[in-house]
Amino acid sequence: MANSAKPQVTIVGLGPMGQAMAGSFLDRGYAVTVWNRTAARAEPLVARGAVLASSASDALAASEVVIISLTDYAAMYDVLAPASSALAGRVLVNLSSDTPERARAAARWAAAHGAEHLTGGVTVPPSGIGQPDSATFYSGPREVFDRHRHVLEVVTGRVDYRGDDPGLAALFYQLGMVMFWTSMLGHWQAVALAQANGLTAADVLPHATETANSLPSFFAFYADRIDAGQHGGDVDRLAMGLASVEHVLHTHADAGVDTALPATVVELFRRGVNAGHAADSFSSLVELLRKPAA
Repeated sequence: MANSAKPQVTIVGLGPMGQAMAGSFLDRGYAVTVWNRTAARAEPLVARGAVLASSASDALAASEVVIISLTDYAAMYDVLAPASSALAGRVLVNLSSDTPERARAAARWAAAHGAEHLTGGVTVPPSGIGQPDSATFYSGPREVFDRHRHVLEVVTGRVDYRGDDPGLAALFYQLGMVMFWTSMLGHWQAVALAQANGLTAADVLPHATETANSLPSFFAFYADRIDAGQHGGDVDRLAMGLASVEHVLHTHADAGVDTALPATVVELFRRGVNAGHAADSFSSLVELLRKPAA
């Protein structure tokens, strides 16, 4: 490990997120070692004082804490497996996106090579890295998290520890992605429908924002009911919801807009009705979603 009066960190992976992380550590006065399969991506960081390692093994050797920002865990194995002899004594902070099960497997793999593993799920885009109000989920050994919390807080100001299970941070990250991607697709669908009717995205932005801002109250209202398994039709009925989503589908068809997404929503509502939930709340769809489709 290199001698330096500065605190040290290694960043493996220099996509937009890794670049932002390395920049945040440089801004905080860290001695930063970087490695990327395409070495040219390191040039702006080297110009700011980072050290480009000549190999993954050298990158691991440079710092106790190694932050991994790759496409997925398969990419981590591609990079680190050939350098596995250098893993002993390292703390791998894996901020790559992947499944909870793969995070658990990676933690076992790291332990087998003498390394400690923290799973991380960053909840912001690269522009949010280093910001005090940005947050990252973490899970893994509590002692490791506590020991290196000051390092983790350079990535995002808020660090949300979720427990010893290495898969929990990945799970919470994927929960957010479920909502983000699905919600954004819903917005793109609405924009496409608006454009087909002569409106612009800017024209519908205030209404779209108002609709999005109403969702937290619905989340809160249904949370306790869902946890209690109470899907009574006292406030809404799935049969009426089916009529509504069918109107949405027909509106798209009439406008000549792609109907794949609204048709999928209609099919889910119909499945719920056919399963006997017509008179129940549309929250009963949670029960269908908990199991694979027939």
